[in-house]
Amino acid sequence: MLTFLKLGGSLITDKNTSRTPRPEVLARLMVEITAARRAQPGHGLVLGHGSGSFGHVEARKYGTRQGARTPDQWRGLAEVQAVAGELNRLVVDAARAAGLPVLNLPPSASAVCRDGVIQTMAVDPLAAALEHDLVPLVFGDVALDEVRGGTIVSTEDVFRYLAGILRPERILLAGLEPGVLTRWPDGDVIPLVTSSMALGGVGGSRFADVTGGMASKVSEMLALAQAVPGVRVRIFSGEAPGLVRAALLGEAEPGTAIGPTSA
Repeated sequence: MLTFLKLGGSLITDKNTSRTPRPEVLARLMVEITAARRAQPGHGLVLGHGSGSFGHVEARKYGTRQGARTPDQWRGLAEVQAVAGELNRLVVDAARAAGLPVLNLPPSASAVCRDGVIQTMAVDPLAAALEHDLVPLVFGDVALDEVRGGTIVSTEDVFRYLAGILRPERILLAGLEPGVLTRWPDGDVIPLVTSSMALGGVGGSRFADVTGGMASKVSEMLALAQAVPGVRVRIFSGEAPGLVRAALLGEAEPGTAIGPTSA
């Protein structure tokens, strides 16, 4: 079995304060992921993480999602990459401290987009890592763009591209919210979201989020579920200790399931 797991930026950073990680949460999550892998040897895992109060704040400052055309915008692209890399280093260090053998694969090193959509990205290194029982690590990053010059790719963008090639059985998005809510911030968790449902109450994000927040996540995952028949997608909170581990082991099905139809 192959699983894609994202640790959301809202979960591993304090998105209210620029460049502020949540090291205790990050350490706990890595211990849970490591424990789940040890309990299920032979199961493949691609790990991703958001940029939280690191990349999103800097990307909003420079408008990087919309493009890099002027000299200042190109310098901004480099700044966004550097700041996103700061958080990525913390994630790598936490993974290694927990005994999780991650192989870091920054999307900016190979991804090329066309008007915000990934067209190509190096998959061979990632596939080799999986073949040798390593955990490929990707994250929200900058990328070259044939139309915009440069742009931002979210972890969901990367997962969507990779899923069409690697065909994972599951995609788990662990963030701060308990799932997709009927109304933010005090609505109920919707147990299942399908492409036929109207989600007028699903908004963006309470924090700086240049990739669109929850509404964008739902849209991306619906498109992914349509493109990869049979994949199981779930959006849930990683705040409760043990829940990420339980979700990886199939002992719990928290939050919201995403599917192309109501079946």
